[in-house]
Amino acid sequence: MTADPLSADLHAAPRPYREVTDSHGRVYRVGETDRDILGHSRKLMVYLPWIAMMAISVFEYAYGSAEDTLSHAHGWTQSNTFWILSVWVFFQAGIAFPAGWLREKGILTARRAMYTGSGLCLVGFLALSHLGEVWLAILGFGVIGGIGAGLVYATCINMVGKWFPERRGARTGFVNGGFAYGSLPFIFIFNYAFDTENYHRVLDLIGVYVMIVVFASAFFFKDPPKNWWPADIDPLAFSGDSKNARSLAKNPPAVRQFTPKEAIRTGMLPLMWISIVMTAGVSIFGISFQVDFAKEVGFGPLVAASSMGVMAVINGIGRGVVGWLSDRWGRKTTLVFVIVVLGLAQFGVIWAGDVRSEWLFLFFAFLSGFGGGAFYPMFAALTPDYFGENYNATNYGLVYSGKLVSGLFGGGLGSMVVGAWGYDGAYALAGGVSMVAAALALLLRQPGRRSRGGEPVPAAKPHPAT
Repeated sequence: MTADPLSADLHAAPRPYREVTDSHGRVYRVGETDRDILGHSRKLMVYLPWIAMMAISVFEYAYGSAEDTLSHAHGWTQSNTFWILSVWVFFQAGIAFPAGWLREKGILTARRAMYTGSGLCLVGFLALSHLGEVWLAILGFGVIGGIGAGLVYATCINMVGKWFPERRGARTGFVNGGFAYGSLPFIFIFNYAFDTENYHRVLDLIGVYVMIVVFASAFFFKDPPKNWWPADIDPLAFSGDSKNARSLAKNPPAVRQFTPKEAIRTGMLPLMWISIVMTAGVSIFGISFQVDFAKEVGFGPLVAASSMGVMAVINGIGRGVVGWLSDRWGRKTTLVFVIVVLGLAQFGVIWAGDVRSEWLFLFFAFLSGFGGGAFYPMFAALTPDYFGENYNATNYGLVYSGKLVSGLFGGGLGSMVVGAWGYDGAYALAGGVSMVAAALALLLRQPGRRSRGGEPVPAAKPHPAT
């Protein structure tokens, strides 16, 4: 089937596409460009999710800087503020799977998920600002705000994976990084311009800001058709742009589109879930007890305070760097590298404490921050690499749900271990857990792929676009 060039140029008729099948039976829908579907370049599906992720980063990475003022304003204890954030983490991670399921069923579009998330994020900050009762703040910020931020987070990550199936590592890492360093201005606001006199106004304005940014970004969100593949890249031969071809050789696409049940039965999805539970637990432990450990060994106030802003920047930039590396080294190799770095950093913190070296402590603390964020985009990219893009919202929701276990129990269990074994014992255990997680990651294998090559199956006849 061919189309009249004039009508195609004027978008008066649907662009024809064809479906090709590789040697594994995977179907690719080729022929339509990103501009045919979106009316503009798919690069916008990187920048808009990135902007939205930076907006919602204030929830998690800047919250710690606001805790003291909130405690004084509302009369909360340290335990109260800890549980508010813990509940937020639980629902932020937990909503990913049900939201993905609703999206795959066509009940919740990407745009509607973002619109809903923007409104719930506003409610979260209004609750933190105006509700003095702890249980109401937990409900408003922790539950409602967590669900809102989770809807935005999951939708943004899945959007990138769907639009860039041929080189998703760098793009996913870039977008994911915004969730960390996007909090930088809010950290400064909470540290230098936030007190009991203005906290209502500051929190209300931040909530409105988050809602507007996410809502505006959502207006352009649109999923590609199922099985869509970039028109300028041959999915059978991985020919086209040399960078894309190299990335595809290192990270071949999934052999077919796995439903969540099929992905679970491969054994790889449960293995990913266990790995992320362990790795996220170590990351949360490091963030939660780094300052306390610094004070315990007698480091100065600068080190004890640890610039959370620098940590956020390192955490975010690290996500982008490893995404770029994974396109060159391979996704699994990069993931194992990141988890090992995270584990070694825990042992390094113990060493720095033993020799009382502040600079060494800062080095390993920041190294821990790098590893503690960089594994998230790796799992986000590995999931569609292994199970395809069509059910990625649900499949990644299942994998990411491991964070809710780590978020709810990581800090509490870490506190118990510190109480029983001291900081050295707790950090040694965290390092050991990381190494076990790295060993588990070595067992990951792309389901159904026995070789890189194979003669392509003849293409199916073209179909009109829908």
